Amino acid sequence: MLDLEKKLDLNKFIDDFRKFFAREQKDNNLDFDGDLNFHMNFIKSLENEGVVFNPPQSMSEIWESISLVKKFGLLSLSQIYEIVKIVRYFLYLKNVNFVGIAKDWIEKINIPAYFLELNNLLNNDGKFNDESDPRLFSISIGIAETRENIRSSLYSLVHSQRIAEYLVDSQIHFLNDREALLMKGGYSSVIKGDIIGRSSSGFFYISPDLIANLNNKIRDYEAEREAIYLNYRREISKKLNSFVLFLKFIDREFDRFDNYQARLFFAKSRNLEFVLPVKDQIIKIQDFYHPAIQHSPKPLSIDFSKKVLLITGVNAGGKTMLLKSILSAVYLAKYLIPMKINSYYSTIGKFKNIEAVIDDPQNINFDISTFAGRMVAFANLLSKDRQLIGVDEVELGTDADEASSLFKILIEKLMDRESKIVITTHHKRLASLLGGNPEVELVAALYDEEKRMPTYRFLQGIVGKSYAFETAERYGIPATIVNEARKLYGDDREKLNELIEKGANLERELLEKRDELNKKLESIVETEQELIKAKNKFLSGIEVKRDELKNIYSGAIEEAKSAIRAKNVPDSHRHMTTANKLLPKDQNESIENEIERAKIISGELKVGDEVVYKSNRGKILTIKGKFYQIEIGGIKIDLKREQIAPAPEKNINIDRHKNSYVFIRENVRGDIYLDLHGKRREEALEEMDQFISNALINGFSEVYITHGIGGGILAKAVIEFLRNHPSVKWFGDAPPNQGGTGAKLVML
Repeated sequence: MLDLEKKLDLNKFIDDFRKFFAREQKDNNLDFDGDLNFHMNFIKSLENEGVVFNPPQSMSEIWESISLVKKFGLLSLSQIYEIVKIVRYFLYLKNVNFVGIAKDWIEKINIPAYFLELNNLLNNDGKFNDESDPRLFSISIGIAETRENIRSSLYSLVHSQRIAEYLVDSQIHFLNDREALLMKGGYSSVIKGDIIGRSSSGFFYISPDLIANLNNKIRDYEAEREAIYLNYRREISKKLNSFVLFLKFIDREFDRFDNYQARLFFAKSRNLEFVLPVKDQIIKIQDFYHPAIQHSPKPLSIDFSKKVLLITGVNAGGKTMLLKSILSAVYLAKYLIPMKINSYYSTIGKFKNIEAVIDDPQNINFDISTFAGRMVAFANLLSKDRQLIGVDEVELGTDADEASSLFKILIEKLMDRESKIVITTHHKRLASLLGGNPEVELVAALYDEEKRMPTYRFLQGIVGKSYAFETAERYGIPATIVNEARKLYGDDREKLNELIEKGANLERELLEKRDELNKKLESIVETEQELIKAKNKFLSGIEVKRDELKNIYSGAIEEAKSAIRAKNVPDSHRHMTTANKLLPKDQNESIENEIERAKIISGELKVGDEVVYKSNRGKILTIKGKFYQIEIGGIKIDLKREQIAPAPEKNINIDRHKNSYVFIRENVRGDIYLDLHGKRREEALEEMDQFISNALINGFSEVYITHGIGGGILAKAVIEFLRNHPSVKWFGDAPPNQGGTGAKLVML
């Protein structure tokens, strides 16, 4: 695993990831047992809004402690503390507001009561909490009092004139767990004591005899305390023997959660995304950034759906990094390690093994050449199946033509074993041999001839030029020498290279134009969204105003109608006065105009009457039941009564600048889209007739009718109607992404 990480230039990235674990993984193994889908869902549950928790502190393995407990061995204080730290973290997690899977998981973990007692027995420094035991507390008080007596005695001695001339300073020093004074040579004539150290200047650290008894008393206290500690360790070790199964369980669950939290916090620290591998061997990578590229990184996007990806092109053009990026993305997904990628548009399959044949295997100590090393690697690959294999410079170390023939057969054998292979090469013969295979995808590394530098962009479906002559000139080889080499290479081959280069340049130009169009499209989409927002805001304001006007005028109109129906003039005037009062103050229309409006709204219609439909004036031709056939601008349409109103007489003088006249009726508008799903045949025919009439009036030349597939009855009715309609020039099935056979595009 570490060797592969190094080959793929992932070692620093993975090392940084490993630092997020609370304890070191065994053999640096990043895999963890179980279903990756479950693990991914667990991590997502930790990302839920409202879930806030701290990662665990650094911890050591406890499996050796568990093994010792099983054998009734004696645990050290540090071993006991590691167990307590795990228990404390789980007690902390129980107070976190987890949701979903994480909540179910933590609720099922029951901590035995004994571990709560054990938790209180140790402090945060991993030492026994003396205050929890009266004996230990008494000893602590005794030691503190004795040390205070020692300091008092030494303080009195320091200020004694008897030893003043031999004192280096007036400090009380603490050396080798004992209090001492720093004295000059000859001190023995004025004070007796043990030398417990020497200073760098040659002075003596003296522990005076007058505090010897006090020091002995402290040692007695400490011996008694250590005996109590030892007894505690024995009791704890013995007690834990009955909790071996719980210790194994809690250790395993901590490792599991450690894997989750490390991935989560690593992803958050670098704004990375997870990609859950799928069962199929498809590899589609969108905007992947290899973590080894720090300076001006460029995103990689590649579709590796076939079995072989053959990468050709210029040296230092990014072929090897493309190979490493593909293998790296698969490796990171395999172990559910977050990466910088567009996870929504990326799909990465599962593979048993990931093999990278990248380094030059030549080794003089083992008497192996480059080509021989390649053969050893391929012999090993041929014994396995369902692998992802990356081979850099596949013909390295031997004649290119011979190697191409050999590697063509070897690659085909690997394909038979359900393996996927990524190959880089400078030579075009292998590409020509494999190019006809439908399971082989050709990819070219693009080169900018004007700037004479690689673009680190890749095009699928073509062979890339090696640019050997251009590279030689770029790095100082005289042009005369390069031209001689071109001549020796041959005109025909050079022309082939020119054709390859032109194809690559054309593809590159198309990509650049596509990128420009995508940017413009994004700008258009943004503008469209802004317009939609403005439109919705405007329509919302109109709806509000419409409701206001409806409420205002409905009362006034009713009064105006009452005025028309009134049998005498006084009653008519009274109703119109009431109507005027109901109108807004800035409305000063005459009673005569109000009466004319009321007539327009409430009048009866007959054949030959002029009517208004939307803003169009027309004439009634026939009346059939609830439908009125109207002729507007030479077009005949069928409308319902509530959709039309009597046209006002042309000699009625209404000041339209001062006054607003609003018809409030069913919302009728021209549209280019009609949905007939769920309609009966007769109902659908009626709506289509109305729909096409409205479209003609609004000047639409193309409309869209969706009817669905279903039993075909409605579809047949639509086709028959459109075939016989005089205003339909052409109709046909909609494109697949717009409904296919379940919809029709109609030209009017």
